[in-house]
Amino acid sequence: MFPPFCGCSDAGTSGDALQRHQQRKLRMLRFWRDGLERQLAAIDAAINTLQHQMQRDQDSGSSS
Repeated sequence: MFPPFCGCSDAGTSGDALQRHQQRKLRMLRFWRDGLERQLAAIDAAINTLQHQMQRDQDSGSSS
């Protein structure tokens, strides 16, 4: 009735199924980590830019 889903077959041993599950979980966790690293890099860049702007504004205000 429904097509078989990946990883749900009876082929192989339970050890193989566990290893496939762990590999899928590892790929998922790495995917999440990559996304978080991109977000963190963006936040770091925004912080650095803001600090640079604040320093520039402070320097230009004191020299006037």
